[in-house]
Amino acid sequence: MTRKPQDPSPRRRHRAGWWLLGLALPLALLGAGHAVLWRLAAQRLEAGFHAWAEARRAQGWQVAHGPPSPGGWPLAATLALPAPRVAVPGAAGWQAEALMLRVRLLRPGTLEAEPEGRQSLRLGGAILPFAAGRILATLPLEAGRAPDRATVTATQLRIGTGAEATAVEAASAHLATAPDAREGEAALTLSLSLDGVMLPLATPLGRQVEAATLEAVMTGPLPGPSLLPARAMQWRDSGGALEVRALTLRAGEVAASAAATLVLDAALQPMGAGTLRIAGAPRLLEALGAAGLVPPRTATLARGLLPLLSRPDPETGQPTLEVPVTLENRTLSAARIPLARLPALALPE
Repeated sequence: MTRKPQDPSPRRRHRAGWWLLGLALPLALLGAGHAVLWRLAAQRLEAGFHAWAEARRAQGWQVAHGPPSPGGWPLAATLALPAPRVAVPGAAGWQAEALMLRVRLLRPGTLEAEPEGRQSLRLGGAILPFAAGRILATLPLEAGRAPDRATVTATQLRIGTGAEATAVEAASAHLATAPDAREGEAALTLSLSLDGVMLPLATPLGRQVEAATLEAVMTGPLPGPSLLPARAMQWRDSGGALEVRALTLRAGEVAASAAATLVLDAALQPMGAGTLRIAGAPRLLEALGAAGLVPPRTATLARGLLPLLSRPDPETGQPTLEVPVTLENRTLSAARIPLARLPALALPE
């Protein structure tokens, strides 16, 4: 004869209820605390952005956007801004289809800015449209002070439109500023890296550039807000200089690197001197000759001089040509031989 299962005793049911209550209460408190933390982070993000925008408008900037939309629950606080536009009158401007600002709850000291869709950058009167698979900027968040550094990464970057566009597989940049820098001190530091560059037009070495990098420092002090020509003159008169510490380019069999120091002359045009190093100079000379950029007689003479002027690279052992370069009165020269006359740099009023 089969016995029917007996119902749990009242004491056992009572213990199970307390156990469930003891489990549910901490979870409820944890959920409520997380909700409060998220709301505070979302409010702080929105308030911080509006404070930044108002401070820039007070400096004469133009800052505009569509109605902001908070979100990101449960792992981040986000603020979506439709059609953001930022401009410094007479200098530069940027706009995009949308901008997502994000602060992850596990990284409250870092702000992520992710523009979306088609974008454009205006420098003076020139407008440069661009788009990318993804662009992400990260900036530190510190109470009471504006971010003094930023890192930007991009993938599948396309600069320009149509057949005239330049494609870049991957790019990264790091920018650091020191507004209180004194004369001779680094006021702005830039590191830039590009990989897989495809140019719209063929050069003597082809359309592809495997890699390019830039390390540059602008010494201060940086001038305060004013019209660009006045700012440039103030920066020049205070001893400002642009140090190109390393500029590298690799295309096929040719690799080039340069370092230079540039200042502004009396006409507010760049001038300076530096050194250019080229590995694979015979291949470059051959390509320039084939493109008709170097006369055959000059190419023959240079071909005989290259072995005498080249030295083994300390790291690779490859023969490397090293020549001094100068920029003066808008004329670029190498080893005192004029190479090109550069167009005048026009600063917008």
